[in-house]
Formats: sequence, C-alpha cells, structure tokens
Amino acid sequence: MKAYKKVLSVAFTVFCLSSFFSPEAGFAQQTGVKRTDLQKHYIEAPGYETIQARIDFEPGKAVGMHSHPGEEVIYVLEGLLEYQIDGEKAVVLKAGDVLFIPAGKNHSAKNVGKVKAAELATYIVKKDKPLLVFKK
Repeated sequence: MKAYKKVLSVAFTVFCLSSFFSPEAGFAQQTGVKRTDLQKHYIEAPGYETIQARIDFEPGKAVGMHSHPGEEVIYVLEGLLEYQIDGEKAVVLKAGDVLFIPAGKNHSAKNVGKVKAAELATYIVKKDKPLLVFKK
C-alpha cells in the first residue's frame, strides 16, 4: 500500500509540473536544452503576466526559430550564446551581456561555446497564450 501511495504521489507531481510547464519545454529538454521556470506572476498591465526562467544549453545545442506572445529580456549567465532574430544579423553574447527580443519576433538561440551556457529569460507575455510557438 505504501508503494502505491508513493507512485500516486509521483504521478500527481508529474501531472502538476506538466500543467505548469509548456509542452515546448519538454521538447527543448530532449534536445540538450533545459528550461527551469523560476517564477510566474500576473502584473498590473491588463491581460499580461511575467515569467522568469533559466535556460541551460549543452555545448552545440540550440532552440530553433520560435516566438513569444510578448517581449523577452535575456541576461546571459554563462558561456557563449548566438542569437538569430529574423531580419537581423546574428549576435554572439557572453556572460553579463543582455538582449531584448520584441513581441512576436521569430528568433533562435545556440550554444556556440565548448562548455555549458545559460541565460536568464524574463518574458512579459499575454496571459493564457502558449509561451513558445515554433516557426513552421
């Protein structure tokens, strides 16, 4: 009976976490990119919320072209990350560098270094919309 309760507890935890994280986060984790949501809050701007996450990239791994239903503010924590924003020249950022990505703008990110890289991403996005939409 104890083992059954433990299995139910684990299953419930997985269900709750999968409800909090988007399906796209699971996709990213399977490709050597891990997103850890740190906090999520409704803000005073009607219809918007803020989500803050840490994104870890194994060497050579990337998140393909995608967009968000709002702005993304990036702070590179470690490593070298190359960002490509549609219509702009690619930029390589190192720890301490920042980047602003406008709402709805397709972009990608790739670890171009030889060691793990990470960013702190802050999203100011529309509530009840998918956080991440991959470009088709």
